[in-house]
Amino acid sequence: MTVTIEKLENNEVKLNIEIAPEVTSWEYDKACKRLAQRVNVPGFRQGKAPKLILEKYVGIAALQREVLDSLLPTIFEEAITENNFDLVTTPNVESYEFTEDKTLKIVAKLELKPEVTLCEYKGLEVEIEECKVAEDAVDKELAALQDRFATLNDVEGRKTTDTDLVNIDFDGYVDGEEIKGGSAKGYMLDLAHSNFIDGFAQQLVGHEQGEEFKINVKFPENYHDDKLKGKDAEFNIKLNGIKEKVLPELNDDLAKKVNAKFTTLDELKEDIKKYSENSANVENERRTAEKVYDALFEKIDVKIQDTMINREIQALMGEFKQRINMQGGNFDEMLEKEGHQKVYDQMKEEAVKRIKTSLIIGKIAQEEKINVTGEDIQGKIGYLANIYRTTSEEVIEEIKKNPALLNSLNQQVISEKVTKLLVDSAKVNYKK
Repeated sequence: MTVTIEKLENNEVKLNIEIAPEVTSWEYDKACKRLAQRVNVPGFRQGKAPKLILEKYVGIAALQREVLDSLLPTIFEEAITENNFDLVTTPNVESYEFTEDKTLKIVAKLELKPEVTLCEYKGLEVEIEECKVAEDAVDKELAALQDRFATLNDVEGRKTTDTDLVNIDFDGYVDGEEIKGGSAKGYMLDLAHSNFIDGFAQQLVGHEQGEEFKINVKFPENYHDDKLKGKDAEFNIKLNGIKEKVLPELNDDLAKKVNAKFTTLDELKEDIKKYSENSANVENERRTAEKVYDALFEKIDVKIQDTMINREIQALMGEFKQRINMQGGNFDEMLEKEGHQKVYDQMKEEAVKRIKTSLIIGKIAQEEKINVTGEDIQGKIGYLANIYRTTSEEVIEEIKKNPALLNSLNQQVISEKVTKLLVDSAKVNYKK
């Protein structure tokens, strides 16, 4: 086998490959035997059809393709290994030809990952806005826990307050027409934490159980439904019932309700404090990583080919479409509303950023000889099992069915290790 390599633009190389006649003849005979076992040739037992008969029955072109499919994996593996090619995608065979003397000539193109020339990536100096634990963080969390474990008592003989929960029937109208999806019966609304449009919950304060009344609100200008944007609306309300929250006392009993591992309120407070501090540290690391990568993007110029960008855009579009559909939206309508070009430009910017990040991480991992261990993968498997409330064994079975998942886990581990290296070595200045 002889291989000549021609460097092309846009990180591509062309391979001109020639396979000697003695090799192709041998592979051709093997291909005949394989195909004879797979096809039924009338008048012959399975696998017993002579080569000449088989050639007429399935065609010489089919046999030659069988030869090509048999040889290509080894050919490409040797060429890639010998030349240390780092491929983006699988090789593309542009043409092949069996000459009269049975020499096989193949022309193939390989798309390579862009070259990355690293700058000094350790000890980068970055400035971030420090995430600090608020002085009242523990008190706020305790108040939230009180609210979470509050009991609801029925209220009689008084009007609603802005801390009550109310059971209501309602139906809304705009320009005299009923609002689609704007009515409900027996709806429980927390007046202190309402996600209804401004003014709705506020106008339910000061009313008695059994009372029927009207309220008027205005839909915001940025409302998601174009038919309702900025429109005045009227709602008929019937107040069926009132409940008030009774907060538990801040004591050891509440701590035990939160988690059986706590025996005292002080233990709960200490746990909240540690969690808040850890959350702040994680956020500061995230901000540092973001600034470190921004600094690397400025220092490192990577020429990414359009084909690579377009594939990533298509992947991002697919992810975006899936999210929209899962949320009950219509992807095509969203594109029409936002504008195809605007969405494409946003996707392109994100695609370039993703690719560049991946290339830089890969190069640093190579320089630092960062590898993925079995322990790393076991940790990821355990994490996935916990997230999806399943067992590690079931996650492993899923990986066996979908090998791409294992590759994704490997990439996650490499990315996390490189990011930790960059963050740990960075010189962080906090904005004043």
